[in-house]
Amino acid sequence: MAQGTAIDYYFDFSSPYGYVASHLVDGLAQRTGRAITWRPMLIGAVMKVTGQPLMASIPLKGDYSIMDFSRTARFHGVPYKAPSTFPVSSIAGVRAFYWLQDKHPALAVPFAKALYAAYFAEDRDISLAETVIEIAAKCGVDPAALSAALADPAVKDRTKQIVDASLALRVFGSPYFIVDGEPFWGVDRIPMLEEWVRRGGW
Repeated sequence: MAQGTAIDYYFDFSSPYGYVASHLVDGLAQRTGRAITWRPMLIGAVMKVTGQPLMASIPLKGDYSIMDFSRTARFHGVPYKAPSTFPVSSIAGVRAFYWLQDKHPALAVPFAKALYAAYFAEDRDISLAETVIEIAAKCGVDPAALSAALADPAVKDRTKQIVDASLALRVFGSPYFIVDGEPFWGVDRIPMLEEWVRRGGW
C-alpha cells in the first residue's frame, strides 16, 4: 500500500453526498494505506463566497439532485431516508466535532458518523443543539460539558477559524478531498482519488 500524508475529507453534515462518503472513507483508507482526517465545514460559508444557491434549490437541476441523492445511496448500499427538512444548519454539530477533537479525540469520528445517521437515516433535526447533545451522549460524551462548550466563545472562534481555513484552501463542496495537495470534489471522484494515490499522480 502507498504510504504518505493523510487524506483530508471535508464535508458538511447536511450534505447527502458527504453522508454517503462517510460510509466509504474507511475502505478508502484501508485500500490506500492513508489515514483519513475528518474535517467538517459549512457549505453556507461557501455560498456566501460563491454567491451560488444549493443545487437542490435550482430549477431542473434540483429535481435531478434530489433523485440522485437516494440513487447514490442505494448504489453504495448506504441507508438513506430523505430528511423532511433539507438542508439544515449544521453549525452545532461542527462545533461539537472540533471540541471533541480537542478534548476527546477518539470520540470525534464516531460522533460524526452518528450525527450523519441521525439526519439521513433517522430524519432527526440535527440543527438543534439538544439533538446534537443527545447524539453525542450516546457516544459517551458528557452532555453537560458539551452543552457548555457549544456556548463557549472560544469553541465558536475555533470553528470559524477552521471554516475560514477550508475556504482558504478553496474547498467549495461536500465531500471534498485533498491528498498530497491534489483536490477531488464529489463522492464519484473517490475511485479517481484512489487511483491517483496508487499511481503517485499522473
